[in-house]
Amino acid sequence: MIRSPIIVTVGHSDHGKTTLLDKIRGTAVTKAEPGELTQSVGASYVPISVVEKSCGDLLKKFKIKLEVPGLLFIDTPGHVAFIGMRKRGGSVSDVAILVVDITEGFQEQSDESLNVLKQFKVPFVIAATKIDRIPGWFPHSDMCLLDSLEKQRDDVKEEFEKRVYRLVSQLSERNFDSERFDRIEDFTKQIAIVPLSSISGEGVPELMMVLAGLAQNFLKDKLKLSDTPRGTILEVKETKGLGMTVDVILFDGKIRKGDYLIIGGREPIDTKIKALLVPRPLQELRIEKQFDYVDEVTAAVGVKIAAPNLENVVAGSPVIAVRSEKDIEKAKQLVQKEVEEIEFKKDVEGIILKADTLGSLEAMIKILNEKNVPIRKAEVGKINREDLTDMENVKNDVRRVVLAFNVKVSDDIEQSAKDLNIKIFSNNIIYRLLEDYDTWVKEKTEREIREKLSSVSRPCLIRILPGFVFRQSNPAVFGVEIKKGVLMPEVRLKKTSGKVVGRVKEIQKEGVNIGEAKQGEKVAVSMEEPTIGRQVKEGDELISVLTEYDLKILKELFDHLSEGEKEFLKEFEGFS
Repeated sequence: MIRSPIIVTVGHSDHGKTTLLDKIRGTAVTKAEPGELTQSVGASYVPISVVEKSCGDLLKKFKIKLEVPGLLFIDTPGHVAFIGMRKRGGSVSDVAILVVDITEGFQEQSDESLNVLKQFKVPFVIAATKIDRIPGWFPHSDMCLLDSLEKQRDDVKEEFEKRVYRLVSQLSERNFDSERFDRIEDFTKQIAIVPLSSISGEGVPELMMVLAGLAQNFLKDKLKLSDTPRGTILEVKETKGLGMTVDVILFDGKIRKGDYLIIGGREPIDTKIKALLVPRPLQELRIEKQFDYVDEVTAAVGVKIAAPNLENVVAGSPVIAVRSEKDIEKAKQLVQKEVEEIEFKKDVEGIILKADTLGSLEAMIKILNEKNVPIRKAEVGKINREDLTDMENVKNDVRRVVLAFNVKVSDDIEQSAKDLNIKIFSNNIIYRLLEDYDTWVKEKTEREIREKLSSVSRPCLIRILPGFVFRQSNPAVFGVEIKKGVLMPEVRLKKTSGKVVGRVKEIQKEGVNIGEAKQGEKVAVSMEEPTIGRQVKEGDELISVLTEYDLKILKELFDHLSEGEKEFLKEFEGFS
């Protein structure tokens, strides 16, 4: 027996994820949402009869016989917690729909979704939405895309093709081979692009067909049910008349009323199921008010579970159900293995991560590991005083940082962090959060390097230009060419014989004082000590005097010096 595939919709925040699911469900979830943006993760079950009705003659045309019992869609708020909802050995999600507005192409959240799909190895299709916004497009409600396309004007068809192939090109730049779904030769090697309109419904039947076909043809082994009921918690919330409940995606096995539910976390929780509630078919788990009480549910399904002791449960936690009390301990061990799999190598000089769910946390850990950013602590929940106390011991300024994903930061914590010189970055888009941190680290590091370099003498070789002595002494003002390295004010200069001749007071270019002169430049310098014609002469070459401290700092920051400086520095005694 195979279960329904679990399908996630991901993509940029306003590219039409929920509107697409609304069209599939024939409901108006979007209209019930504040600002018409999805505010929380939800799940909707579409029975196979609806899929067959939607696809109609398409199934005969493409010779597809549907075997899956239905499709379970998970809708998300535009971040990556959905894919991070995990089970042992991979993501809960079987297939993803990456929603991209055909008129806008890839945006930053499209890329974020793509990167996380790649990390968790989730197969996906591209839903190229908003074809009805292509100039001149004449919509044909609920018609198959290919039939509607035939009825469009030639210039509109041409514009349609251009936009599809812009997506093909953008995916190619991201190292993915793709093609329009009806032109694909091998679905295992190419990403299917399904152009559609969530308003008129054109292309929606093709999307349903591609999703069902992909799942049953390439994921059959993954869709086989086992005897161990497993799931992931979407949300923890109070429900009138039931108390605290959990919304669960059951991705394997069968759960019954009266079973013991074991939930992973810092300490595993075990409780007994009082009630199982499911939304009506085609309704959406998180907003549905009318639920059916059932005695059992079989994967894959979204189910609301009422049970005692759910107050400390965290969204994203793995769950296992067992029938007998004697199996609880073994289930606890199994469920904790899943939680421990997202453990990371603790580094006392690392940053702290806080996230709304285990899935989000795992996605962040994966990305930071790839960037070689050390992690001191990673937890689900808000930033607390204990986190700030932990951070006080971190010596490296660019690691005295807390990254908070999709969790609120209180004013008190914000102020305490400032007082302790701890930087907090907060965002509900992982891509932005990490980008903000990277930019800050880069700017802070560059500023520190500039400050360090400005505190030492830089290696340079200059030549006094014949015919450009403007004043012989008190101070001597003369033209020079920078042969090697960088000349800066306050640097002491010596002759190649080793005799020190004095300190550079000012450097001018075109009558304006400048902070440095680079290799190849010709500038005027002033020096108090030497007299031109005595201590130094026109045509002489002078080099900078470097102390042991200068050499130590220059060696430390060698990679940040110019190529000319690096070359010249290697000639200095005591540098190598």
